[in-house]
Amino acid sequence: MAAEFSPLGLLKDNAEPKSPPLPATSSETITALIHYYRGEMARMAGWRDRIDRTSNWAITVVAALLSVSLSTPSSHHGVLLFAMLLITLLLFIEARRYRFFDVYRARVRQIERGYFAQMLCPQATSTATWAAPIADSLRRPAFLMSYHQAVCRRLRRNYCWMYLILALAWALKISSPVLQAEGGAPRAVSSLREVVANAALGPVPGWLVIAVVAVFYAVMAYAAVHREPGEGELAHGEVHV
Repeated sequence: MAAEFSPLGLLKDNAEPKSPPLPATSSETITALIHYYRGEMARMAGWRDRIDRTSNWAITVVAALLSVSLSTPSSHHGVLLFAMLLITLLLFIEARRYRFFDVYRARVRQIERGYFAQMLCPQATSTATWAAPIADSLRRPAFLMSYHQAVCRRLRRNYCWMYLILALAWALKISSPVLQAEGGAPRAVSSLREVVANAALGPVPGWLVIAVVAVFYAVMAYAAVHREPGEGELAHGEVHV
């Protein structure tokens, strides 16, 4: 039974719902595809903006806490350890946002490769099934990468440099406990034992703090260097985010 509509365009009572008509001509299909492409571009740009905001927050945190730690003679080296924890939290938040961004980016790139590139410069090797992955993604949305892969990718792109700066500043802080001595030259340590003592964090001994920081940076270094096989266009040297 066909659907019956009221003068306001609403379905009347007991009327069966009817799905909107599909494009009947090639021009209608192209128009729908263009509007869909613009919508996916907007969603991709929105998630990219969220990613950039998280990176900006991380840079601001690093700059602010570096200024507090290195510009004040009495500041504790724990400020830099706290900065490491904060940017780790921001890294995890950004990795979650990156997974959403990657879904929309993949759809956009599929349309660009399969349709627009073929329209501008046809190639015989191009496949006509480029739209099938997009349709599957629309019917059953799913992430294209794991949370671990997203963390490693964002760490390799931006956060490894922030961690490196904090590590250098922390090493300087525990090896030079007084960087701006009043009325005298900055005082530096004279032995490894003094470095370990300066690295103490309240009741936690210095050797344990150094060991935890070393293990943490070893894990981060492995995550930054390790690459998953088959990254395709996201591999180093090609256009990537």
